Amino acid sequence: MHRTTRLIIIITLSLLAVIGFSVIVSQSSLFAGSTNSLELLENTQNALPSRVLDRNGELITLFFSEERREPIELLELPDHLIYALITREDRTFFNHRGFSIQGTTRALWNLVTGNYISGGSTITQQLAGYLFADRSEFSISRKLRELWWALQLEKYWTKNQILEKYLNTMFFGHGAYGIEAASKFYFGHSAQQLTLAQSVILVIQLANPSRYSPIRHPNQARTIQQRVLNQMVELDYVTAEEAQRSFEEFWQSYDYTRSSRSAAFFERKDAAPYFTEYIRYLLENEYLLGSADINKDGFTIHTTLDLNHQRIAERLMQEGIARSNRIYLANSSTSASVGRNVVALTEMLSLAFGIRGFRAGGGNSRRKALNYYLDNLTGVLDISSLLFSIDDNDALRIASQQTQSLLLENEQRTTVEGALIAIENGSGHILAMVGGNQFESRNQFNRATNARVEPGSAFKPLYYAAGIEKRVITPATLIYDAPVVFWNDDGTPYIPQNYRGEWQGPVLARMALARSMNVPSLRVLEKIGFSDALETARLLLGIEKEEMIARNFVRRYPVGLGVVEVSPLEMARAFSIFANQGVAVDPISIRYIEDRNGRVILEPDKSQKERERNEHRQFISPQTAYIMTNMLESTTNAGTLRYAVGNVEGFDGISIAGKTGTTQNWADAWTVGYTPYYTTAVWLGFDRGGFNSLGTNQTGAVTAGPIWARYMKEVHANLAPRSFPVPAQGLSRRRVTARSGMLVPTHYRGRVIDEYFIAGTVPRQYDTFASFEASQSDLLLDRLRNNLFTARSDDILLGIESNPAPVDGEFSIDENEEDLESLLN
Repeated sequence: MHRTTRLIIIITLSLLAVIGFSVIVSQSSLFAGSTNSLELLENTQNALPSRVLDRNGELITLFFSEERREPIELLELPDHLIYALITREDRTFFNHRGFSIQGTTRALWNLVTGNYISGGSTITQQLAGYLFADRSEFSISRKLRELWWALQLEKYWTKNQILEKYLNTMFFGHGAYGIEAASKFYFGHSAQQLTLAQSVILVIQLANPSRYSPIRHPNQARTIQQRVLNQMVELDYVTAEEAQRSFEEFWQSYDYTRSSRSAAFFERKDAAPYFTEYIRYLLENEYLLGSADINKDGFTIHTTLDLNHQRIAERLMQEGIARSNRIYLANSSTSASVGRNVVALTEMLSLAFGIRGFRAGGGNSRRKALNYYLDNLTGVLDISSLLFSIDDNDALRIASQQTQSLLLENEQRTTVEGALIAIENGSGHILAMVGGNQFESRNQFNRATNARVEPGSAFKPLYYAAGIEKRVITPATLIYDAPVVFWNDDGTPYIPQNYRGEWQGPVLARMALARSMNVPSLRVLEKIGFSDALETARLLLGIEKEEMIARNFVRRYPVGLGVVEVSPLEMARAFSIFANQGVAVDPISIRYIEDRNGRVILEPDKSQKERERNEHRQFISPQTAYIMTNMLESTTNAGTLRYAVGNVEGFDGISIAGKTGTTQNWADAWTVGYTPYYTTAVWLGFDRGGFNSLGTNQTGAVTAGPIWARYMKEVHANLAPRSFPVPAQGLSRRRVTARSGMLVPTHYRGRVIDEYFIAGTVPRQYDTFASFEASQSDLLLDRLRNNLFTARSDDILLGIESNPAPVDGEFSIDENEEDLESLLN
């Protein structure tokens, strides 16, 4: 273009700019008529994500939708970031009053020449447009509104305030709003640590983040970055050496493999995803109820979670679930091997005797074909359906959807999942929550809170507590463990079995619970009655009466073996009542919520505590709670949890109690236990129960128990020794015989134990078994002597010399007595 022509164009554009400015100023009153500009400026709020903090103030995650934003003060930012911004966007920023004629002229010149150097709008105009105008609208009206508000910004705010607002407001691409969020997204650190080259990369995103993204278009970003660095050198903001060194360091360490589909929302860090989604649900459906937007209103949510506990729980559960899946697959392989042997034998018999219906080959071939289709062809089918199906009713699309559903159902039946929930006894604060293995798009179901699974024998303490409370049983109640038929109300029989089919004969209630014996437990249920047993269990679990039938809380004996539906959170709540001396404290996850200005707007924790103080929360007596705790300590000392506790070498002076549970067909494995500090429930099983088995080598004691013990050991590592408190009144401690649970008679030589009783339930009878056995022993010896004398006489008469074995007059102590003494001593 000729020099004269260029000069004419410049003069013309300048005149047009002056005229335009005059028009704008004259029309700006249109926006000022009824508007209090100062008030609007002060109330201007950016969309801010809500921060979710743990109990120690550590960030768990951010809640945001399309905008991720984290405010930062201008003084915290490096100078070279400000220089880069001024160089790129508005070199006369500190000199103009919100509008730059030079900038407008330059923008027009850029349009004529097609050579972009910097935008025409000042930083103030850009901010005003973002806050008060629709920048996607290209009209004179929008530009007038933008300019008028730019003038207001310059009138009421300092240059530094405008810069701070600008840097905390503008869009930097990939869902990141504001410099702090952008720095963390692109570089993984705060904007306070930005290098010179990193600052320039962020600044150039302001013009066109889709075109200059270093993730999507690194070459274009590199070119513009170099250009801006050179301009900063020309303006004496940095030296040439500083610019070149920073540029080279940036690209030498740059990760070119990062996905081009990255976005701040999808790459947000979440240290406890199951817990935070649980929090999100409570906020939207219980606490805020649509009155606010947690994704934009910048709340600070102070939760009960302890990230130190959570990290331990995440690690142990992932290890435990992986181990359980390996064992399950090994069990399945063994079963398949046996099945193949049976098929081979079947094939041989069918061929030898010509029995066509006996052949398995056809069925095996079909099964192999189906497995090949599911394992290898489903992906092809799904892609084909998306490419070629016209609508959702297309046959190919329907087949693809059915296949995906079949795969998901099969995965739910054959993949071991798990959950862990830990709460603080006195406060009910949820300290750790793991709702499954890996939280991802296909695995977001929170099993810790929403699962409805059978607890197996872990359910037994809930109605044993009813027996103690109603004074139907004591820990020393003698119960007979032997095969028996129980009759349900509808006349149907129920014949329970013990684990491994073993029977112990007469046992005390303490032993029956510690060793998880089925028949003695159902005899306890029978003594209590269904009404009292189920009502106590319901109260401890926190289940509404209306839910009982749906949860299978029915008057049938299988209910006594845990054939009901509960969640791990409910089980943890129930056991924590034993630790709390019979007082129920509902689990809670949110302590209080602050708005963006630091004002407390909700205190769920405080409100719940006030409500609980006004309600009757003493669900069982302190005496019952302590006796149940004392019995469940026996489980950890020498019962089904002894192995798990022994593996972690005990708890260093901290008392611990608990119960394991294994459901029918070994489909679910549980451990629920507590200390004076915390209660933790661990479950492993299948999302679709009733179809599969973990295997006989995966019980609550050996599968869930070790995870529970290791977790409890680690979270108690730095806590002082503590025992469960014993109620000052209402309990009696008596020495009874380990064999019968009766009072110890004078000169008794058998094993004895010290047992706790609610006042008024102490045994009144003395153990007479020993004297009875002694008398029977004397009688038996007399008979033996007589028989031997008679036999000897007959031998002499017949001429036969016999040599009978000597009779051992010592009677061995019952094995149950030895076990019971070890439980208590």
